[in-house]
Amino acid sequence: MENDHQPNEVDPAQEIEPLEVIDSDQELVQSFEEWSDRLEKRAELDAGVLYLVATPIGNLEDITLRALRVLKECDWIAAEDTRKTGALLSRFGFKKRMVSYHQFNEARRAETILKALENQETVALVTDAGSPAISDPGERIVREAIDRGIRVEAIPGACALIAGLSVSGLPLDGFTFLGFPPRKSGGRKRFFEEAMQMKQTWAFYESPYRAVKSLDEIQRIHPDREVVLARELTKKFEEVVRGPAGTVVNHFSNRKIKGELLIMVSGNTD
Repeated sequence: MENDHQPNEVDPAQEIEPLEVIDSDQELVQSFEEWSDRLEKRAELDAGVLYLVATPIGNLEDITLRALRVLKECDWIAAEDTRKTGALLSRFGFKKRMVSYHQFNEARRAETILKALENQETVALVTDAGSPAISDPGERIVREAIDRGIRVEAIPGACALIAGLSVSGLPLDGFTFLGFPPRKSGGRKRFFEEAMQMKQTWAFYESPYRAVKSLDEIQRIHPDREVVLARELTKKFEEVVRGPAGTVVNHFSNRKIKGELLIMVSGNTD
């Protein structure tokens, strides 16, 4: 974001020491523990707050120090997959009482969580990766918490959508996020025909098993439209492929598309 203000002068005596390069999970955990030990005594988390905590989308170092503090100090965690979240916590050397919260039990489990919040307990909501409620469980309980006057606070962090858009090279003065396309052919066709009329850059998440079908739909409607496919963001095999839809499809002609996908498309300039 452009800013006309001049940068503030920094007192060299107060400059922060550069971070050391971290080569292993063990060193990362040790770094977190040392940071925790150096912190001054901080106020406890506010009671009765639902914290939406972003978790790594691939790289363990995606986690923020604030997220770790909330996960460590909350009363309990509502997790999309308690096994995955438990493994994440164990990498940083702590455990926490957890309850599952996913698309198949949202309706009944939401009431349990809301009652705990009304009893002034502190709950952290996490999904398997990224930010809760963004094409992941969370939207329902956030809406119900707001309706009951319960405070909801975001603990921001990694998000595949924002990470992908930032490296796409597409115009970003405005953009539209469309979640996942419908699975049925009729709904998918309408989805892409309507999306291709948008003037701004648009983006959607897609399964690797349906990625080629989606790219074929884009190519059918407008073969020259610029497309960017980003997969495995922040992971070891991160890859960003740019070009018309046909070019992107050809890139994967001799191998299967694997990993989490974000597909971004330039807006209609006709």
